[in-house]
Amino acid sequence: MDPASGEELASSGKSYFLLHPRRFGKRLFEVSADGLHNRRMAMLQDSIIRTGRAVRPTGLRAGLLWALLLLPLLAAASEVTTEHVTARLVAERDRIAPGTSVDLALVLDIQPGWHTYWRNPGDSGESPRIDWTLPDGVTASEIRWPHPELIRVGPLANYGYSGRALHLVSLAVPPDWPAGTPVPIRAEAHWLVCEEHCIPESGILDLTLETAGTPGPMDPEVADLFDVARSSLPEGEVLGARVVEGDGGLGLSVPLAENPQLPVRGAVSVWFFAGSWGLIEHAADQPWRIGGNRLEMDLTPGAMAATADPEGVLVVAGPDGGSRAFSLVAERGSPPVSTGSTGGEGLSLPVALVFALLGGLILNLMPCVFPVLAIKALSLTSGQDEGAGRRALHGLAYTGGVLLFFGLLGALLLALRAGGAAVGWGFQLQSPSFVALMADLFLVIGLSLAGVVTLGARLMALGGGRTGSGLAGAFGTGALAALVAAPCTAPFMGAALGYALTLDWSEAMTVILVLGLGLALPFLVLTLVPALARRLPRPGPWMEILKQGLAFPMFAAAAWLLWVLSVQTGPQGLALGLTAMLLLAFGLWVRERTLLGSSRLRRGGAATALVGLVAALWLGVSTEGLETSAVRSGADADEGRMSLIAEPYSAGRLAEIRAEGRPVLVNMTAAWCITCLVNERVALVTAATAELFDAHGVVYLKGDWTNRDPSITRYLAGFGRTGVPLYVYYAPGREPRVLPQILTPGIVRDVVAGSAEPIPSH
Repeated sequence: MDPASGEELASSGKSYFLLHPRRFGKRLFEVSADGLHNRRMAMLQDSIIRTGRAVRPTGLRAGLLWALLLLPLLAAASEVTTEHVTARLVAERDRIAPGTSVDLALVLDIQPGWHTYWRNPGDSGESPRIDWTLPDGVTASEIRWPHPELIRVGPLANYGYSGRALHLVSLAVPPDWPAGTPVPIRAEAHWLVCEEHCIPESGILDLTLETAGTPGPMDPEVADLFDVARSSLPEGEVLGARVVEGDGGLGLSVPLAENPQLPVRGAVSVWFFAGSWGLIEHAADQPWRIGGNRLEMDLTPGAMAATADPEGVLVVAGPDGGSRAFSLVAERGSPPVSTGSTGGEGLSLPVALVFALLGGLILNLMPCVFPVLAIKALSLTSGQDEGAGRRALHGLAYTGGVLLFFGLLGALLLALRAGGAAVGWGFQLQSPSFVALMADLFLVIGLSLAGVVTLGARLMALGGGRTGSGLAGAFGTGALAALVAAPCTAPFMGAALGYALTLDWSEAMTVILVLGLGLALPFLVLTLVPALARRLPRPGPWMEILKQGLAFPMFAAAAWLLWVLSVQTGPQGLALGLTAMLLLAFGLWVRERTLLGSSRLRRGGAATALVGLVAALWLGVSTEGLETSAVRSGADADEGRMSLIAEPYSAGRLAEIRAEGRPVLVNMTAAWCITCLVNERVALVTAATAELFDAHGVVYLKGDWTNRDPSITRYLAGFGRTGVPLYVYYAPGREPRVLPQILTPGIVRDVVAGSAEPIPSH
């Protein structure tokens, strides 16, 4: 039978059963107009039509066949059994409260040897669908698909399920639903079940949920069923994946630095299930390897490789026989070209350790560390009349504080990322409550240095103690230095961290601790080398003047953090932060004024200080839930005054500009990143840069990571970065270029002028 005849049969609205003697023997395969819902089904049926022959069932045989096909439609219950599938509709709870939701599961128990299909069925088939009949206001979500298995049928391959398929759907009941009124649910489920031949089946499933003020309890067996269903869902999102076309093949590249949750090291197999038909050949092998700290997969392009969405599910099978699945949405294009900045690609552990040490050393010169230099300076001048051993202990205590903080921060970062959280270096300053509490801390330290309040020997030792509490002060100074320096990114540091996040826990923590050692090393060397220590000035009255003067950098740091808080949370958050600082300062002032009074006054002063502290903590934590859209508007206002206008970054806008053939500079920044702000003021938000961009038609996109933004995290991951700043220049028709983390006007000018011709003036 020729393909044209096959198309006529498919468009006739009649049902036929095709005999395919070579591939399927004498088995029946139904082709109907209703079955041709997509191109995949048509392709398989066309391949059968080319070598088979059509037989129109007539008489008694036709009646029996139609009766079998229509039988499932006549049933309406919470369970329907067909010849090959038992379908059930199960609610996680039998009772639901108005205004809440409950998960339902369409359970398909499939006869051995048969299978149903995933959302992309692969080379043939049809995915299950559910037509809902629900009361007004009650809504059902889309199906949440468990990850599929690869089912080979001759030279073809399907994506589907055998044994049992669990399809989760969330059902929401509106808040105004009367409690006590049942919720009737009817689901008309349709599925295609196949062995070597396929049979479309369906069933009407009815379910009634009771309603009450509180949700009902869970049945243990039902709870186990839903636990199994959720365990088959993709665990999280793969970050930074890229699909690259070339040499007749299709490559999938995943940066392991940004995806520590992927257990690919030691994996038995890795398989990419394309979510869009035509992206790849489903039956082709998928060789994979780990190279350059990336997972590389070789895929065979499908019929629509150039236009199909590069998304799907990545399934990793471990040696224990278990599998873990992860959602993947890739960008098209080659890995980025790095300009003046070393990436994590191709590093080894020794090189990463050297980079981490250098990055930590450079952190001492970064603007974000400047406020804590005051504390370090006072610590260096203390204890000169003590022996070398005591000074060495002072340096070791300082180093211990740095390493402890970096160790805790690194462990938390690795744990969050292993759990699938999209976080990067400096993630703690994306929390408004953390920023507010840090501002309170800088205020208290400034008040202490200025002599307004006395916080006791141990806390005063932060400003340079001597014996006893001096070691505790050095330790605290080191922890504070690390606290302030952690969100900054220095040259070499980004590459080291990017590589570290591809390693196991022990090796990754080693790199992070060496980064902390680099930060502590200058102070440690001064305390360990007596010749250097003797060059320090002798203590004297000048120390008190310096100590009071250095309180102002602490106040400046507090003011900067308040500005960051205002960007994150708007005027309401700023008001809470200022109120917290006012109450905290007042409580400390009252305590200071009552220290020399009677015991009753001292207790009253201590109580006032405690109330102020608790109020400040509560107000700081209260900023966490506040959101604002003022992040970009405030930044754009500054840029407008400087003549350079930034557009908000979005992946869609970037793709649109590149499709127009225009050059683009993408700036990923954050209000709490001082390095970012300095770069902008020095090299970007200037009249000269605005003229340069205007002459070359460069579009300036700015992504603000001050608050958590998964789209920006994904973008950073695509370039092997875990934090800001990141500057990427896209010249028309060329690969993206990553600029250095420390910008100068010359770097920006050379990159822009060297890759684009000026636009003639009109």
